[in-house]
Amino acid sequence: MAFELPALPYAHAALAERGMSQETLELHHDKHHQAYVTALNGFVEKNAALAGKSLEEIIAFANSKAELAAVFNNAGQHWNHIHFWNALSPKGGALPGKLEAKIVGDLGSVEAFKEQFKTAATSQFGSGWAWLVLGSDGKLKVTKTANGSNPLATGEGKPLLGLDVWEHSYYVDFRNRRPDYVSNFLDKLANYEFAEANLS
Repeated sequence: MAFELPALPYAHAALAERGMSQETLELHHDKHHQAYVTALNGFVEKNAALAGKSLEEIIAFANSKAELAAVFNNAGQHWNHIHFWNALSPKGGALPGKLEAKIVGDLGSVEAFKEQFKTAATSQFGSGWAWLVLGSDGKLKVTKTANGSNPLATGEGKPLLGLDVWEHSYYVDFRNRRPDYVSNFLDKLANYEFAEANLS
């Protein structure tokens, strides 16, 4: 069964007042994400070893195999973007109590979390992602991954909230100002209720 591009959980224009334009979502979701899905389906059609595997199984199978790098990148980007659309909200930016308490307990304060997340997102050279994850020790931590990788592949923990820092995710709205894009995400767009649901 072929992988499909999931519909956005909100209208293309729903995030415009919070800093992510309709044009960005039309390009990013409808074009970029669709391209990853199309490419992944092409690889699955040509490789019997991938047939019938879930997205997560393909990521694990292709991880660290040089000959399957393109498969890994497209599968990873498909998974990352499914997560990313849910990590955004027209009512984003407000931290629910359980997650806020966990952040304060593990990372010191909400401000400290945002600083760590912003540092990870802005210091990721080139394309990649910043993540809030639940580590195997039960503690929250902030991490980053390059290109199409994610914490499922690196083993750094369970992804709770991820931010795309590829240029196509912010260039229409923020040009080359990645730090402003990251701050806007944390303060106005981040779906912390989604992150809290992932926590449990």
